Amino acid sequence: MSQGSVIEEEIARFDALAARWWDPHGPMRPLHMMNAPRVAWIAERIRRHFTNASALLDVGCGAGLLAEALAREGFSVTGLDAGAEVIAVARDHSEEEGLNLTYRQGTAEELATEGVKFPVITALEIIEHVADPAAFLASLRALLAPGGLLFLSTLNRTPKSYAVAKIGAEYILRLLPVGTHEWKKFITPVELGGLCRAAGLRLADTAGLSYLPLQGGFKVGRDLSVNYLAMAVAD
Repeated sequence: MSQGSVIEEEIARFDALAARWWDPHGPMRPLHMMNAPRVAWIAERIRRHFTNASALLDVGCGAGLLAEALAREGFSVTGLDAGAEVIAVARDHSEEEGLNLTYRQGTAEELATEGVKFPVITALEIIEHVADPAAFLASLRALLAPGGLLFLSTLNRTPKSYAVAKIGAEYILRLLPVGTHEWKKFITPVELGGLCRAAGLRLADTAGLSYLPLQGGFKVGRDLSVNYLAMAVAD
């Protein structure tokens, strides 16, 4: 079942992982490994675009890995997720850290009905899990202030991503639980650009996020063939 862009089975899948979300060697290990490089990429572009942009909405925040890291960068972060279990874990964890951070359970569509706007929105590793990517982007655009920045990350639909992110990560290396991703729902950068234009956004920057198995981490670079980051602007 789905409610707006939310697929209830996907929410249940990630809620079931909530208790181990902050375990760097657990099922969210890839997110732990990619968190620092993606935060650095995002924070640099926010500071380049704005002289003083403090409010940030993290959509699909899970148990708060990205939200907490961005709060440590000095941003006032609101984390939003449809999952009750992940939000509960996120709140408990952030209370121990004393960060400028609040959490809400709900969807982007629900929040958009309140008329609130944010200068910066992040929605990482989520668009490939929603029922309708076009409707999801439209809801994010409704939440974005004029001239605001939207940051996305997702998986490219290529033979390499099938081999690396699906077969390799889920079945061989066991970096992710089996069934985490559906390769047919991966989105190419060209497709993402079209979806952004349809939502009233301009895709302004992209970068690859490549796994380095020998180093046990990720690096930002030019290779968009598997994971990639994107920045869109509300012109």
